[in-house]
Amino acid sequence: MTTIGFLARRVLAALALVFVATSGALLLAQLAPGDYASQFGRDQAQVAAERHRLGLDLPVAQQYARWLKRSLTLDLGESFQYQRPVTALVAERAWNTALLAATSLAVATLLGIPWGIVTGSRRGVLIRALRGVSLLFLSIPPLISSLTMLAVAARTGWLPVSGMGGVSHLVVPTLALALPIAAILERLQAQSIGDALATPMALSARARGISRRRIVWRHAWRQSLGPILAIYGVIVGTLFSGSFAVEIVTSWPGLGDLMRQALLTRDTYLVAGCAAAGAAFLAAGVLLGDVLHAVVDPRVGGA
Repeated sequence: MTTIGFLARRVLAALALVFVATSGALLLAQLAPGDYASQFGRDQAQVAAERHRLGLDLPVAQQYARWLKRSLTLDLGESFQYQRPVTALVAERAWNTALLAATSLAVATLLGIPWGIVTGSRRGVLIRALRGVSLLFLSIPPLISSLTMLAVAARTGWLPVSGMGGVSHLVVPTLALALPIAAILERLQAQSIGDALATPMALSARARGISRRRIVWRHAWRQSLGPILAIYGVIVGTLFSGSFAVEIVTSWPGLGDLMRQALLTRDTYLVAGCAAAGAAFLAAGVLLGDVLHAVVDPRVGGA
């Protein structure tokens, strides 16, 4: 397979993921009992009029066909609740989620990669303690970590506990997302660096008197990047799904909070738009991971 063919297949797979996730979210929202118009209470005439105005009285298949036709031009419909185009609403919130996700990923990478290199290349009591801390962070879901940090922030007053403002508002949600991801990266990096140090090339370099530090940081680490980059796409997806809970708990105005509002009000087109953005984040992360892996190891793209 050529590099162009490799990239083309990955792009098509990414587009298919977005389409399936968006369509599935819309159909599930439409098939669930009740709809947006039902919130108008017992006035059946008003409910019927609102359902007709919004097109909710049409068969599900017809509603889906109309939405699908519009979506081909990137028109995801209009939000029932906000009476604004879904695309515009999602774009506004997606930027906030992207900011939180990018910051969390950067912090997780800066913590997890060096952490994994150290724990994978050394032995001792301190290293076992560091691995224990990694296991602790790995076992704590983002929801629990965010609630814990919110409690600490509220009790100490050191940091804002909710909302979006300056850099200080990013600290709690960023750490809640970054620490479990850093622990994942530490485990992957430690295993990968250990495998790289066991290769004949590394053993031969050590036998020639090259220092262990130089072998680790100049040679073994580069060889260990492949598996890390290959899993980065999955990490981005984990980061995005975890951010939904964190955004709701910390009142961060991102896609997670918008999705919660859309689900509560049965705003079906907005639900589909949020799902599309989430799938796009995941697809972009997987595609980026594949491309970076192919850059580091050309055999991947040319296989």
